Amino acid sequence: MDTTTALARFGLDREVLDATLGSLFERRIDDADVYIEHVESEGLVIDEGLVKKGSRSIHQGFGVRAVVGDKTGYAHADVIDRASLLEAARAARTIATESSTGGTRALGSAHGTRDLYPIRPEGDPLTQDLGAKLALLEAIDRRARAYDPRITQVQASFASERRVVLVATADGRVVVDVRPLARVSVSCIAVDPAKGQRQSAGAGGGGRWEFPVFFEQGAGGVAHWEYWTDEAARRAVLLLDAVDAPAGSMDVVLGPGWPGILLHEAVGHGLEGDFNRKATSAFAGMIGKQVASPLVTVIDDGTIATRRGSLNVDDEGTPTQRNVLIENGILKGYLQDRMNARLMGVAATGSGRRESYAHMPLPRMTNTFMLSGQDAPEDIIKSVRRGIYAVAFGGGQVDITSGKFTFSGAEAYLIEDGKVTAPVRGATFIGNGPEVLKRVVAVGHDLSLDEGVGTCGKEGQSVPVGVGLPTVRVNDITIGGVNVAKRGGA
Repeated sequence: MDTTTALARFGLDREVLDATLGSLFERRIDDADVYIEHVESEGLVIDEGLVKKGSRSIHQGFGVRAVVGDKTGYAHADVIDRASLLEAARAARTIATESSTGGTRALGSAHGTRDLYPIRPEGDPLTQDLGAKLALLEAIDRRARAYDPRITQVQASFASERRVVLVATADGRVVVDVRPLARVSVSCIAVDPAKGQRQSAGAGGGGRWEFPVFFEQGAGGVAHWEYWTDEAARRAVLLLDAVDAPAGSMDVVLGPGWPGILLHEAVGHGLEGDFNRKATSAFAGMIGKQVASPLVTVIDDGTIATRRGSLNVDDEGTPTQRNVLIENGILKGYLQDRMNARLMGVAATGSGRRESYAHMPLPRMTNTFMLSGQDAPEDIIKSVRRGIYAVAFGGGQVDITSGKFTFSGAEAYLIEDGKVTAPVRGATFIGNGPEVLKRVVAVGHDLSLDEGVGTCGKEGQSVPVGVGLPTVRVNDITIGGVNVAKRGGA
């Protein structure tokens, strides 16, 4: 979508943007932008084979930002017109500074972007026939129940949105991005009356996809939706026969893909620019120093086509890029939005993200993962005498300052004498992110990205993200057993 078309959608023209930014620069400021968005979203949920929820919404609004030093003035509204924009500009300017010198700036030409997620009109999830989406959810319900008679309850949902954003920046750029996003989620409950067991599990995925992609072949040689359905059912049934997780310090093998959420939480947040500028991160002041095993290289890449965490440009209009954060154990850099980059004297990394027009941008991750190593995954498991093989994680939390984290295991197994044996439940993984990176002793050659389910929270804002990991062995992680997990697990 070009700038003229986007402005027309919002009932604006270029002169209005010029006047708004010009108003901001009537006083001396260091940076400014105007962010406008229009979002259409839809959600469908079936539970026990019945439609329990159907929703469709449209909302739009804008935010105007003025920045002086590390002080930000921000004003937003859901009415997009000239008067509202100029009033918001005056409010943001006043909040940011009481200085009085400056001048107007005219906008430059529109800034062209790549297209990482092209969507044809006939493939747009939002415009698909409602019956086709309901048929998909009904097929998920039938397949999950057929997986095992112990599956007693199934919930399936389909969510999609189309977000049109326009960003006008102080340096004269105007950027438009149309962002599709779609996801399938499956939740199953399995019951074994004989054992008095009732367990639940979930799976799902998606991305910046066209609707037909959900029916294309994915993992396991079946359609994506079939694989996620089978995984949700399998995990629920698996937990019926799981044993209580042991407690103590153990060697842990992290499986490929979704276990990268541990990397995201325990390490990734600590590499965001704001925490390091304020010296509240465990990684502050460590650029150029060894912070991890030489086997560890960590990347944040917002340019991977159709991925859930990818963006053509970030929410400040900066093109996303592939950022090397840690290379062979050496800290190379942080994730930067414009403000923190300017204050730290470095370049922005395309990492300024916001939940909506009502939120200020923050430095955030996109798709964060560890690169593959040289080890065969089966050899990594064989090398462990006694430990845990973690295939999937549930909830977790991290303290940025100390680097300490806690995660619950959604699917995990005992490793005994180099073999994966019994599934365990109630495992809680406790450690320190920077220290865990130093105890990585083997990295597999099987890097895999997650299926497209990640949502990251920071300062009350949620944004879609991706994670990834190859098979990795980490020595000496504290495992809280089932009793610890019930008391305080995340």
